[in-house]
Amino acid sequence: MTEKLRKKSITALKIIISAVLIYFIFTKIELKDVLQTLKKSDPLYLFLALLFFVLSKVLSAFRTNLYFHQIGAKISQLSNLKLYLLGMFYNLFLPGGIGGDAYKGYVIQKEYQPGTKKVVSSLLLDRLSGMLLLFVYACVLALLSKNEFFQSFYGLIVAAIPLSVVVFWFVNKTFFSTTLPVFWKSVGFSALVQLAQLVSVLFILKSLSVRLDTIEYLFVFLVSSIVSVIPLTIGGIGSREVTFLYGAKWLGLDESTSIGISFAFFLITALTSLFGVIYHFKKPKLESVD
Repeated sequence: MTEKLRKKSITALKIIISAVLIYFIFTKIELKDVLQTLKKSDPLYLFLALLFFVLSKVLSAFRTNLYFHQIGAKISQLSNLKLYLLGMFYNLFLPGGIGGDAYKGYVIQKEYQPGTKKVVSSLLLDRLSGMLLLFVYACVLALLSKNEFFQSFYGLIVAAIPLSVVVFWFVNKTFFSTTLPVFWKSVGFSALVQLAQLVSVLFILKSLSVRLDTIEYLFVFLVSSIVSVIPLTIGGIGSREVTFLYGAKWLGLDESTSIGISFAFFLITALTSLFGVIYHFKKPKLESVD
């Protein structure tokens, strides 16, 4: 099998999985109920959700640039923001082509030549740093929740928070010593990134007039964000919604509202990512800083 055919096969499989998961969701709940939920949304709160989502992506781009600078790729923040937005567009709208992270890695290696291994490591650590804070925040929300589902796991959850940070630090120190000096800065940026996204989802909840079980909905969102990183679907489509569906079942939440939250967040993501098409047709010129 040629490399081109292999990529097309993987893309086709992802599309099929996404389609099957979406179909599965609507065998469990009524589409009209979800649409009815979305129709009630308040545009002002949705706009605020969009603003905080954009803020989260700007902060995420700053975090990525921490790693780039550490490996010797001194790209300016503005150039990196353009490259990051283009990567978002590729990830969501051109799944059959080069992936967003792969394209960023290719451009950074071509322009600055820090070494393929260093570039791949920096992009991997960037993702893992984000996932670490998703996990930490999910644990904190689980501790704050009054839901009976979490009561048996309190001790385990408390222990998991410092343990996850220590394990991630140890992995950095052992396998990625080049980027260890920016470890705590990257964790700080990750904390701000995920906090901005939580605020974004809070505004989505407000737009849908959800006043109860806020902590539980936010918890499900964080878990769905972790699941959506697994490269089984196109842009996390389907996997995030299935997580919201079963999260609602396990935590006693309204299923239509859960799927409505997921769809609203996806639409905000898609709208933001769509602006990356500008740099698809006119590739961003990378500028460096001293």
